[in-house]
Amino acid sequence: MKLNSSRQAWHDAYYMPWDSASSHVEQLGRLGCSVQKTERAVSASHAAHQALAGYVQRAIDTLHSEVKAFGHWMYNPLAGVDEQETAEDVVFAGARAQLPRMTAKKTEKAEYVAKGILFRYRRMHQGGQSANVDPLISPEAFRNYLDDTYGVQLSSEQWTREWVPFIQACFDVCNDVDKMALRPVAIVVGELTEEAA
Repeated sequence: MKLNSSRQAWHDAYYMPWDSASSHVEQLGRLGCSVQKTERAVSASHAAHQALAGYVQRAIDTLHSEVKAFGHWMYNPLAGVDEQETAEDVVFAGARAQLPRMTAKKTEKAEYVAKGILFRYRRMHQGGQSANVDPLISPEAFRNYLDDTYGVQLSSEQWTREWVPFIQACFDVCNDVDKMALRPVAIVVGELTEEAA
């Protein structure tokens, strides 16, 4: 397990290099945890990976459930629809709380805008170093994505006034919740890195 960044440590803590990935997922589904079996060829590096992963997973378990779900959706290779929906709800609710009231019609569309922003944020920060390019940086590309993915059409007229503040609020929420999620992992990574030095 590499301890280069908190994001990578989160990912690697849930990525188990088993003999068969499908049997590992099946085991997680049946038991809710991973169990080492004697017939597996477990090497010393595999055991070290599991030990380090335990420290990181314990730190993640200290998080509030919504923050943990956001982090899992961002970095856990086993994250599913539940984590995605919770993360989307967190972004939407957080952004709405920062801005004045919206009409019911705009609120409906804003929910999908929040989903789109989370998609963009996740794509930009996957890989551990947050060095990826925003895949939908232009307003036109973002509007096309929302239309193609969710069937939500946003007008290009008054784009800056109508949507830019909400989009920025969504990015701010993503950034804030991401920092909250990564904080305990960063502490553990720092401690483990110090011990190894």
